[in-house]
Amino acid sequence: MSRSQPPENDLLKQILEPLLEDFQDWFGRSQTLLESQKIPFLTDQEQNELLLRLQTAKKEVSAAQLLCQTMNHRVGIEMTTLVPWHRLVTECWQVSRRWRAWQADLGDNNTTFS
Repeated sequence: MSRSQPPENDLLKQILEPLLEDFQDWFGRSQTLLESQKIPFLTDQEQNELLLRLQTAKKEVSAAQLLCQTMNHRVGIEMTTLVPWHRLVTECWQVSRRWRAWQADLGDNNTTFS
């Protein structure tokens, strides 16, 4: 008799592993942006605080990834842990969107017409 549902640890691996990788990817992209650019719509303090929160979240996600791997994906992560990471990703998306819009506006203002 075939099973229609994978065992719990397989399901956790299929869902949790890519989710944690996505968090690391977005946190890394945002960290690169914040470390390489002065974001004009953030104060220096806001930019530094966001960068610190990203660095902390990256460490937390790394710890969660290590725990999952060490336990052979027999552990989950509480929603109370995931929700702040999701909120931080959303905040980073908003900063990135505004940054791209600001750059586009800057480029449009430098266009000359003959």
